[in-house]
Amino acid sequence: MPEMDGQEALQEVHTLEDAGGVPPERKAKIMMTTALTDLKNVIAACGGNPHRSLCDAYLRKPIQRAKLIDELRRLELIA
Repeated sequence: MPEMDGQEALQEVHTLEDAGGVPPERKAKIMMTTALTDLKNVIAACGGNPHRSLCDAYLRKPIQRAKLIDELRRLELIA
């Protein structure tokens, strides 16, 4: 992305939701994807704290169809 990276975009989404008073159950479900295998990026996407993740799922490319479907089900976005 030309103006910000994925971590910055993720933080901006949360900032806008918080400023708008979006209740937790109505907040965006965020699934990040990357071609990077660097564990540092995964930790950054999770806010450094797995108990308060900034993203709801993190998939590494190439994305496996079964893994994507499992994550969508876990997030209750599909049945």
